[in-house]
Amino acid sequence: MKNSEKQGQTNAAQPAASQLKDIKNNAKINIVEPAPDAATELKGLFIDSLKDIYWAENALVGALPKMAANASSAGLSGTILEHLSVTQNQVTRLEQVFDLLGEKAEGKKCEAMAGLLKEGDSILLETTPGAVRDAGIIAASQKIEHYEIATYGTLVAFAKAIGENDAAKLLTQTLAEEKEADCLLNDAALNFINIAAVE
Repeated sequence: MKNSEKQGQTNAAQPAASQLKDIKNNAKINIVEPAPDAATELKGLFIDSLKDIYWAENALVGALPKMAANASSAGLSGTILEHLSVTQNQVTRLEQVFDLLGEKAEGKKCEAMAGLLKEGDSILLETTPGAVRDAGIIAASQKIEHYEIATYGTLVAFAKAIGENDAAKLLTQTLAEEKEADCLLNDAALNFINIAAVE
């Protein structure tokens, strides 16, 4: 990070103590009380986040065949099915991460992924088979990839911060795969699907 960037962070306008007090006392703002089992350390948040993405990846394993079956482009179907195999390997890799941490591999419903998959189903209902539906499938798939890229990037950072370097290496592999999948989808959209959808 450049010195100017560091200075920009430290010189950013800080709220006055009275302003912060007013915000906290404002009846329109809800201060959230933590659940009894809330994480108190970064490792706890890390494990909780792993459970979240473990559920998400397993849900995606169930959803990808439907997306592939509804794509008209053989190339898009192939890309999705190839990512299904990658996703199955990612589930196994997450199980290895749980094992490294001495934790049971278990999922916790990921509301974000559940919402993204529901949106994907809506796109199928709202489009007819062909290039327009394919464009919609790519859009839905890229939203999923972007969520996964953000999640795995955070997990890698958490793993490094708590000294779980072996876990960080495994999660970095998955992060690279998600970025590659996003690029493949983007190429498919820009090079032929979107063009065909306009015609």
